[in-house]
Amino acid sequence: MWQYLIVITPLGLLYGSAGRFLSPENLVGRSGTSFPPSAATLSGLFASTYSSAELQSLILAGPFWANSNEPQNFYVPTPFTYLVDNSKIQQQLDWHAEARQWLTSNGTQPTGKFTKETWMAIAHWQQPQQVSPNPWKYLPHLHPQLKLDERKVNTDSNGSLFLENAVQMPPDTCLIYLSNIPLRDGWYRFGGEGHMVDVRSVPLSPTTQQLLSQPVGDRFALITPAVWGSTRLSYREPMVYERNELQPAWNLAALLTERPQPWRYRLGGTGNTKRLSRGRYAVPAGSVYILDTPITQSWQDWSEAWFPTEAYSFKRWGCGLALPLPPAIALQNLSGAA
Repeated sequence: MWQYLIVITPLGLLYGSAGRFLSPENLVGRSGTSFPPSAATLSGLFASTYSSAELQSLILAGPFWANSNEPQNFYVPTPFTYLVDNSKIQQQLDWHAEARQWLTSNGTQPTGKFTKETWMAIAHWQQPQQVSPNPWKYLPHLHPQLKLDERKVNTDSNGSLFLENAVQMPPDTCLIYLSNIPLRDGWYRFGGEGHMVDVRSVPLSPTTQQLLSQPVGDRFALITPAVWGSTRLSYREPMVYERNELQPAWNLAALLTERPQPWRYRLGGTGNTKRLSRGRYAVPAGSVYILDTPITQSWQDWSEAWFPTEAYSFKRWGCGLALPLPPAIALQNLSGAA
């Protein structure tokens, strides 16, 4: 299914947040930050190039990032079972069924503080090595909220300041998405603020295609956010409608995850009317699932019934793309590599 890398190079700043109103009671900092853009955002670029009939077969996944000179070795979110400090995996968690706990390889509770939001090179997935933090930086801008009819700061109950988080990526990095069809090379306006980016499509390496085609088995990690559930509710695992009720599609033994993240996309619309999808919560990328019964198919062959549908099946956005976790290896191999 995955045949192309969509390589997106910013031509300046990107936009990292819808912003928040600030007041003395609500100093939120970067709590509204959302970056990188989701695969649904990239879908809008395809919609400007392909017909509606051609878009029916479109499948995307992301977001990821890479060094510009090595796009095939792109970075995916680090599984939450790897506890990272100083860009090295210091401990590895495993599910102990008898104790019903996530413990380290020596059977103890993890200790210390660990870094979140790290990324792992796809070439090192089978043999984890050094990980990397987010390469981008946030450049917050504080704007006055102006009245609609005059150039005067609005001081009503909504607050008078608006926080914008611009994002600056290093010039030698790029955003990466997976696709089953190419996108015409060129410059596009990308994201809600329409910032200019350079887009090119390159064939995906056979090695990565093979990795993505593996059955996930009974231990796997999400590399993209996952939206499961019905057309109205969000769940932590796929649900199917059987015997007049929703039931779990998997025999879930354990789940290691973090706070769910809001997830929605724009359905389109004409004129001043811009329709949004139903707001949902996604299981974050990096979450690890342990199943009693292994899944014998790769993500490409997962049932459409596991994904909600609103205009399109959420499988179109690559929701829940997962890779099997490699066997546990010696800690010195995890943290000793540069």
